[in-house]
Amino acid sequence: MTDNEIIKTGRSVVRIEAEAIANLEGSINKDFVKAVDTIFASKGRVVLTGMGKSGLVARKIVATLNSTGTAAIYLHPTDALHGDLGMVRKEDVVIVISKSGSTDEISKLLPMFKRLGVKLIAMTGNPDSSLVKDSDIFLNISVKEEACPHDLTPTSSTTATLVMGDALSVALLEKRGFTAEDFALLHPGGSLGKRLSLKIDEIMTKGEGVPVVKEDSSIKDIILEMTSKRLGTTCVVNKEGKLTGVITDGDLRRLLEKTMDVKNLVATDIMSKNPKVTDKDYLASFALQIMESHKITSLIVANREKKPIGIIHLHDLINIGLQRR
Repeated sequence: MTDNEIIKTGRSVVRIEAEAIANLEGSINKDFVKAVDTIFASKGRVVLTGMGKSGLVARKIVATLNSTGTAAIYLHPTDALHGDLGMVRKEDVVIVISKSGSTDEISKLLPMFKRLGVKLIAMTGNPDSSLVKDSDIFLNISVKEEACPHDLTPTSSTTATLVMGDALSVALLEKRGFTAEDFALLHPGGSLGKRLSLKIDEIMTKGEGVPVVKEDSSIKDIILEMTSKRLGTTCVVNKEGKLTGVITDGDLRRLLEKTMDVKNLVATDIMSKNPKVTDKDYLASFALQIMESHKITSLIVANREKKPIGIIHLHDLINIGLQRR
């Protein structure tokens, strides 16, 4: 197989599966609305089941539903026939995934589901199947062809199923009014959780660790304060303790490049006025966004009286893994 033939095959698969997804848009109809409303109104969980590749896709849909605020579990059809059916309750909604709609294990399960009285959603590519006839709602995931050259291996069909599951999950997310804060509660670990939940107040330098000098402070006092606090910057405040400026080690270097006669200079002669500030209750990711957009490495945290109460450094954010994606 030549390089060109490999490229041709790969592109063909992408094209066929992209067309399958595009055609799936027509299946987002009143039945889809009914499925979303049924799940939303349910006081139970969403139970997904499917054999083989359908089962693998079902597991992924379960994970997506759970992470977006809809409780879901996976039920293996074979295990269900040997006792695990006991995990299904009347208030649950069951989504059965089957390309043909006539998988043997699924066919055996359908009477059991009907006996339990659960709402049944069929996700299949065969509208004439027994699965559709025994279900309350039908979500059509039929595809024109599989990407497999023999039209056998589930490829386009599993992709379409996965996308239908994503469509359900996102529609439910929006119907629930699921927010970024809700998402953060379900994803507390890793950089994602930190981006969504960690507040500036939790990681900023505060109290005696905040470098502060007065407007009439000398160069010597400024350098001593910056050196002792080791943040490469210092706040400048007026007599009322309100922030009026900021001095960075870069400001000092640029000053010394211009003149060595700095003996009589004070903070107001060196400081940058109107420094960027933030509130302690904002998300740490917001501080990172400000630093990156303005190309600064430190951000002052001030209260409502414009008095500095903290400072957050870019290195602090990087060290805890709060990096931009």
